[in-house]
Amino acid sequence: MLRCAVIGAGFIGEMHMKAISKLDDCELIAVSDVNEAVGEKLASDFGCKHYIDAEEMFKKEALDVVHICLPTFLHEKFTLLAAQYGAHVLCEKPFSLTLEAAKRMAEACEKANVKLMVAQVARWWPEFEEFKKLYDKDTFGDLHMVYSNRLAQHPNWATWHRDPAKSGGALYDLCLHNIDYLFSLFGDVKSVYAVGWKSPSGCWNHVTTSLVFKNGVKAVDEGSCEFIGDFPFTFSLRVAGDKATFDYKFSAGHNIENLDAATSQTYLYEKDKPVKMLEFPQFDAYEAEIRDFVDSIINDKPLPVPIADSIEVIRIMGAIEKSLETGEIVLL
Repeated sequence: MLRCAVIGAGFIGEMHMKAISKLDDCELIAVSDVNEAVGEKLASDFGCKHYIDAEEMFKKEALDVVHICLPTFLHEKFTLLAAQYGAHVLCEKPFSLTLEAAKRMAEACEKANVKLMVAQVARWWPEFEEFKKLYDKDTFGDLHMVYSNRLAQHPNWATWHRDPAKSGGALYDLCLHNIDYLFSLFGDVKSVYAVGWKSPSGCWNHVTTSLVFKNGVKAVDEGSCEFIGDFPFTFSLRVAGDKATFDYKFSAGHNIENLDAATSQTYLYEKDKPVKMLEFPQFDAYEAEIRDFVDSIINDKPLPVPIADSIEVIRIMGAIEKSLETGEIVLL
């Protein structure tokens, strides 16, 4: 039985706690958050302890696994703390805002002989998993174009996203989801070219990136957190090949957590065949992700998201940021 704790009692932290509570091999011991009211409520809801100070939690609880569900700029501090106390780490995305920080975290966990995985939940999203299955079966033939997006308003539950030193803006908070997923499908990136809009605070918050992968696939990703009015949280994946086209669209409420308002549709268009509306089992992607992470610990298996992948994705994001700043194609 793995003794688990969550650091960060926001929406993502709660999602992790729900998932942990459903796993037979895990016991949710504690949640840590400096916001006493929020932390105490979640601890009460899940029947675990609340700590204001994470290091006090580590000293008292002999934890096996910690889930870091904090703002991006705090990831390194608490990953290093977890490694110091010998706990395996599942760290929410984005992993870090610099390649140097990503490497420091990976090296600390390797030295401590603990597993470190970045929670790239898009890889477990049901529709994205379905596309991968179809792609692996060569359903699409030669790919002509891949398009993904993740579009939103600013979160209405926090303000730290508006500080580029804390969040990296939409580039790191939103675009990174799809860049990681595309990397998991197509492998190494050859070049990137990006255009965008930088907010007065210095965040790249509207970004469109063209990517050329070393295997020849070309893709465009669009990300933004600057939509206004009642614009819903939206993401999509559209892939066109010479044999078929895949088209998935998802829409929620103001934030992705407003799932009561969510709608989605997935279509497969195959050459000389009737259009298919794809239907397949839905499941909690966060639970699936955490279940696979736990399985890798218990059975000493390779991580489902290798830390080398996450480091390479941060390198790609740095190249995109360089392209935004210089207006040039950046080779990787």
